[in-house]
Amino acid sequence: MKVAIVTESFLPKIDGIVTMLSNTVECLRRDGDEVMIFAPSGGPSELFGAEVVAMPSVAFPLYKELRLALPRTSMRQKLEEFQPDVLHAFEPVLLGVGGIYYSAELRIPLVISYHTNLPAYLRYYRLGFIEKSTWSLMRVRHGRANLNLCTSTAMMDELAGHGIDHLALWERAVDADRFRPGMVSPELRSRLTGGSSESPLLLYVGRLSAEKDVGRLKELFSVVPGMRLAIVGDGPLRSDLERQFQGTATVFAGYMKGDELAKAYASADLFVLPSRTETLGLVLLEAMAAGCPVVACRAGGVPDAVEDGVTGFLFDPQQGHPEQDGSLAATVRRAWENNRRREAIRQNARQDVERHSWARATSELRQMYSQVIHDKAKYGWRVRDKAEIPLPKRLAAGIARGTLRTLLP
Repeated sequence: MKVAIVTESFLPKIDGIVTMLSNTVECLRRDGDEVMIFAPSGGPSELFGAEVVAMPSVAFPLYKELRLALPRTSMRQKLEEFQPDVLHAFEPVLLGVGGIYYSAELRIPLVISYHTNLPAYLRYYRLGFIEKSTWSLMRVRHGRANLNLCTSTAMMDELAGHGIDHLALWERAVDADRFRPGMVSPELRSRLTGGSSESPLLLYVGRLSAEKDVGRLKELFSVVPGMRLAIVGDGPLRSDLERQFQGTATVFAGYMKGDELAKAYASADLFVLPSRTETLGLVLLEAMAAGCPVVACRAGGVPDAVEDGVTGFLFDPQQGHPEQDGSLAATVRRAWENNRRREAIRQNARQDVERHSWARATSELRQMYSQVIHDKAKYGWRVRDKAEIPLPKRLAAGIARGTLRTLLP
């Protein structure tokens, strides 16, 4: 099978989309499939033997790790040469518009995967007033796909509730060989606790941005006596958070990946994810695989991955005050004070994630690709004429240029 992938987010950036893409490409290549990736420039020229077509890009001024690339006519030429059986657009925004357009023009079956709860993010940036129009644009975007993939049942329900169809679940997965309890590192624990290895260590891993609610972790210092907090990751809010946590026992560790990240999970006592906007939360699965009990929000895709009291602890997003039952602080207190329950959860969580390998998830994804290809051959092309193609080429380019002028200095 030949698979073309278009992504807005790519290496060296580290996030959930890049993790899913990288592991999926590795499994596809291992099974003998040909893969071509269209991504913003600045990353590697190949990934597990798959060619990466670098599209000229610029850094987003408010978040330097995010690079913005516009669709170009060279995409069409590369797609014609490659002749993919299916095109998979990961969360198309700018570059992905080209993928959507050329998939229709070249009659390539289109799969779109939904990874970012953008409408929910808008509220954190005082842009809630455009949420309705955002859903309208998303209906247009996802309406052009032969298949729309979601990473949790909650996201499937949300998209369906906004009139988006042709939905399927992309099963969660984690590398349970890399992330495992045996990766405990006394040296790394000492670094993450600021030299106080005997103290309780709570860990956060993820992007440092408004929608992640990282600032809420500060209230936990009054809950766990002698607590140390390690914040792993980076993002546009890092400097603000460093000022906010000044004077607390907090270590900002920056990005970690590979074995170092696996050691961080395994060496912590609790993993806490305060975000209410997760479509899945791959970091939860990694922590669970590493034997680190997780505390996360009962919202979005999290309940698909975490069963409260069985494989982790869930707090109620409606309970904002630390003294309220079910709040983040109360849930962390419940998790910390019940050592027997924590130990049971470590084992339950590890057993659960061992069933969700990337090989299995990619095998199911490949079957969905095959079904889309089969349906095209059996029923013909969904787009009946050029009027139904998402956006005329010149209009798409004009919108993209206007967007960049707004975002860039």
